[in-house]
Order: sequence, then C-alpha cells, then structure tokens
Amino acid sequence: MPASPAPFLRIEGVSKNFGTFQAVRDVSLTIDRGEIFALLGGSGCGKTTLLRMLAGFEDPSAGRIFLDGQDMTGVPPWERPVHMMFQSYALFPHMTVEKNVGYGLKHDAMSAAERADRVRAMLDLVQLAPFAQRKPHQISGGQRQRVALARALARQPKLLLLDEPLAALDKKLREQTQFELMSIQERTGVTFIVVTHDQEEAMTLADRIAVMDRGQVQQIGPPAEVYEHPATRFVANFLGSITQFPATVTAVSGPRARLTVPAFGTEVETIALPGLAPGESLTLGLRPEKVALHRDRPDGPNVISGEVKDLAYFGKDSLYRITLPGGSLMAVHAVNARRDGEARPDWYDRVWLSFEPASAILLRD
Repeated sequence: MPASPAPFLRIEGVSKNFGTFQAVRDVSLTIDRGEIFALLGGSGCGKTTLLRMLAGFEDPSAGRIFLDGQDMTGVPPWERPVHMMFQSYALFPHMTVEKNVGYGLKHDAMSAAERADRVRAMLDLVQLAPFAQRKPHQISGGQRQRVALARALARQPKLLLLDEPLAALDKKLREQTQFELMSIQERTGVTFIVVTHDQEEAMTLADRIAVMDRGQVQQIGPPAEVYEHPATRFVANFLGSITQFPATVTAVSGPRARLTVPAFGTEVETIALPGLAPGESLTLGLRPEKVALHRDRPDGPNVISGEVKDLAYFGKDSLYRITLPGGSLMAVHAVNARRDGEARPDWYDRVWLSFEPASAILLRD
C-alpha cells in the first residue's frame, strides 16, 4: 500500500510569547497542498500571530513550521515561497494598477518582456485588464482587493496568506468576492490560508476550518462538520447561533438517548454521544434553523409548547423568540416561503415547536 503524501504545511507544537503573554499556545495542524484553510476566531485569539509566524514576520517561541518539506526555522520572509496579503491591501496610490501588480517582480531574474507577460496574465486572471492604467483611487474597493490579490499571485508563491481579506467590503460585494477568490484559487492551485473573524466567510471559502480561542485550536474540520458537530461550547457558540439548555440523561437505548430538559417541561429524544450514561448531566443545544414552528400540535417526537415573545422579519426568513414552559427563550428561524396565504404566527400567539433527534447538539459540561 503506497504511503500517504506528506502534508504541504506542517505546524508542530508552535507557541508564541510576548513577554508574559502567550498569544499562541502549542498549536499543531497540517494543511494539504491546494487547500483553502481558514483560521477562524475573535479578536485576540492568536490567528493573526500564527499567520505572521508562517510569513516569517514573527519567530515561534517554541515549535517548528515545515513548508513543502523544508524547515522554516531561521528562513527570513523574503526567502520563503510565501506571500501575505494584508487587510489594508497596501497598494501604492501613485502607481497604476499594472505597476502595482508588477512591483514585486522588479528584483526577480526575468526579462522585461517576461514581467509584462506575467502582469498581463495576472490582470486577466482577476479580470482587471481594462483597468491596468488606472490608479487605486479610480477603482472600487472590490477591484482594489483584486489588484492586491494579483500582486500577491504574480510571484507565484506556494502559499498565500490572507489576513481578513474581505473586511473592508460591504456585505453584497463581500459575498460576490468570496466566490471570485474560490475560482481564482481553483485555477491557480495555490494553497490559501485565510484569517477571519467572520464565520460565514470561513464556511463559504474554506475546505477546512480551525476555530481558535485564547491562542489554542479548539476544533479542526470541514465547515459542515464543525457547524453540525461542535466539540466544545465555545465552538458551538462562536459558529452560528445556538440556544443551550441544561439536561439530564434518563435512558440510553442503542444510538438513541432520552433526556429530561426542565426548560421544555418534557422529555426529548436525541442521538446519544459515545459513552453516554443515565444520570449524566450535559447541555442540549439547538440551532434556530433546526427547529420547526407550528400553529397546531404536530405528530412526531420532541414537541414543545410555547408562546411568541418577539419576532423580527428579515424578508427571506423571520426570527422568532419563543417563551418555553420553563420560562426560557428559544430562537427559531422560519423561512418565508410564501408571499401570502398561510398566516404567520404573531406576537403572543400560542405555538408548537418540534425538532428531529439528530438535530440536537449534546455538549458535555
């Protein structure tokens, strides 16, 4: 049986201290060639510090980084096959788009014709050839972002690091640019590592996500796995919306478990965690889109009564906050699939909620 290929990027036990403050704590992970990998977390979680160590702008206090089989210890930034694209884009305002893209090629061993061909190819790649002679202030924010990307890719790095690359764009442009980034990465085959605090951005762009908190990686996996099966309360709370309730296991039968949830005023059925035992206390979490809202009591498992306390209309869906029998609130998203006809629940209406056993997220305390 052939051996598995070595990971393109290997981070082994990396830590970074700034005096007595430990910004990154014993991080180990691997990234495959051609992958889009996201480092996701809030401000101060250590994601940008880790990115700067990959770029060579910071030295690890402990641990090692291997890129394409080479130990990066002691390798300065300018000798690494890595390019970092900053949040500010750092374009030269006095230079044209064309000259900005070609700036990093000035000291490369290539002829003027080869440089011109490379710049032309990069502008075609990001669909900015018609804007080659414009200055940065003469193009939109999304176009400036693509100029910075073209400049980063012009030197053909093995690894491209993107620090909050879409933070300066408005919501609609950010969504459009996410798909453009994915298309460009697929065409070039360059490995991307994206640092972001935006969970939707990470889930849209990345093949895999590492969720970070206080300098440590809490969970790594494909977006759907991390969202649907969070390993910790922090991950469950950070990635998407979730309502959590204390619960006690009353019975376990094969893959199913029954739980008493005081907030619901009834028992519910879920998928059991490995090793789950009667009497165990844990937390049951439900994401708003996993809960169905009914005007009449439905058939099936996990039916809970409630009263509409608040609602917000967002066009494509509505967010309800439902008061449960125990006095707690549960958030529920209801898709507005019809323009008219069926009446929607309103403030103070009595309603019924239901969810499938597999939709419940169980988190050990």
